[in-house]
Amino acid sequence: MTTVGFVGLGNMGGPMATNLAKAGFTMKVFDLVPVLIAGVKGAAGASSASDAASGVDVFISMLPAGRHVEGLYLGDSGVAGILKKDALVIDCSTIDPGTARRVATALAVKGITMLDAPVSGGTAGAQNGTLTFIVGGTAAGLDRARPILQAMGANIYHAGESGAGQIAKVCNNMLLAVLMAGTAEALALGVKNGLDPAVLSEIMQKSSGGNWALNVYNPWPSVQENSAASRGYSGGFLTDLMTKDLGLALETAMQSGSSIPMGSLARNLFTTHATLNGAGRLDFSSIQWLYAPEVRR
Repeated sequence: MTTVGFVGLGNMGGPMATNLAKAGFTMKVFDLVPVLIAGVKGAAGASSASDAASGVDVFISMLPAGRHVEGLYLGDSGVAGILKKDALVIDCSTIDPGTARRVATALAVKGITMLDAPVSGGTAGAQNGTLTFIVGGTAAGLDRARPILQAMGANIYHAGESGAGQIAKVCNNMLLAVLMAGTAEALALGVKNGLDPAVLSEIMQKSSGGNWALNVYNPWPSVQENSAASRGYSGGFLTDLMTKDLGLALETAMQSGSSIPMGSLARNLFTTHATLNGAGRLDFSSIQWLYAPEVRR
């Protein structure tokens, strides 16, 4: 059986590692927070990232930012020198494409294949094993990774060569931010003019304004029973992470000379919301506060 090392066991990584253990893979897991290691049932806890990387066939990372990914693999105590020569690396973090390519190139020199494979689907997708993987790297590498990814997700897309997965993920999250901000704005306009948010939501869902944020992740409290908005905007995809991803979109646009006026506006809105409302650690659908402060009650 394939042995898998997994580093980064937060809201996304923990459930992903758990699903791999349930699928029968031999797991070695590590996180800087010890209680998260214990939370992955059926996996052996590692004492360090290097320990988690030692002797494994596949090594997976799920970390907050590019500097963490680069440090994990290429830092002074990086795992590049620990991994087996024929190991497969799958980085599921959402980071800048440049870092993804740089790390992949450095590992390739050592004979190690790396895929950048950021995910979409949120914490529910991670828990239910229904994530979408957006993969950059070689087709041969993806063929090797497919059984691993299928244990954690329902959809696997090959976006292109190294870094392409990160570019596609940045585009997706930029659009999601624009849709969420627009949905919150429309709902606030309707409610302030006397409409019931649930009725307005249903009307827009069946009309040309329907979109994922409105239909599946409604930002107005109590419209959808299981939404983050209906549990005080707790859990889910943090505003700070959306702001980070919008910053990645801006960096990517600057490097390619692309115009992203809506993406830039969304970044300003979410940054303002995080700063003004102290909402960085709340779900990103809490952007509703910016348009309708009364939903905080």
